[in-house]
Amino acid sequence: MKLIIVIVWALLFFSFPWENERVIDTDAISRVADHTQWNRLLKKHVDNDGNVNYKAFKKDEKALDAYLTNLAQSEPSATSSTSENLAYFINLYNAATVKLILENYPVKSIKDIRKPWDKEWIKVGTKLYSLGDIEHKVLRKMNEPRIHFAINCASYSCPKLHNEAFVSSKLETQLQNATIDFINDPKRNVIASEKINISYIFKWFKADFTENGSIVNYMQSYSTIKIKDEAKIDFIDYDWRLNETK
Repeated sequence: MKLIIVIVWALLFFSFPWENERVIDTDAISRVADHTQWNRLLKKHVDNDGNVNYKAFKKDEKALDAYLTNLAQSEPSATSSTSENLAYFINLYNAATVKLILENYPVKSIKDIRKPWDKEWIKVGTKLYSLGDIEHKVLRKMNEPRIHFAINCASYSCPKLHNEAFVSSKLETQLQNATIDFINDPKRNVIASEKINISYIFKWFKADFTENGSIVNYMQSYSTIKIKDEAKIDFIDYDWRLNETK
């Protein structure tokens, strides 16, 4: 009789659907990346112009390592939203770029580092990515051209490293502000109604910006200066010097 009771109890216990749901929910929660540490580091070491105090950041390298470890263990799941995926990989790209600079600091340019965008060392779950992988095989595949104004390559001509982490809850606003800020920054783009001298980013990734029109059309959507449809285009030489605070 006791044996029958035990068997019935076991069958009832393992058949409750809400028990399985509870386990799944807990697993999903455990995979959510926490960008708080990265946000704290950015506010501490990056100024409003996007320049980085790498010398001071070096002292917080262990905190950066802890954040990268958190990301490695919190890869997006199949149910993650597009905004969660974008925020995750934008922050990962930027944090990994800072880590690369710190490992080679002092350095005058990221291009002085051997194969900075090709080496596979950034861990996401059980996989290893390079910076190039994250940019071209992940972020660009999401069909969101504004990512080009959110990721930073540690150089003066790059879109600035924003001193706050990207988060899914306000990602649309963050991407929109980053795009407007970059396009209207006279250090990176010189815009007039009949001619625009613009960043090489628009040449390198032209396909990303011209799915629905021309480069001029794209610039018109964000520029505070009215640009004529027939405006001439030229490109500004890229400054690869390290985006370090002076």
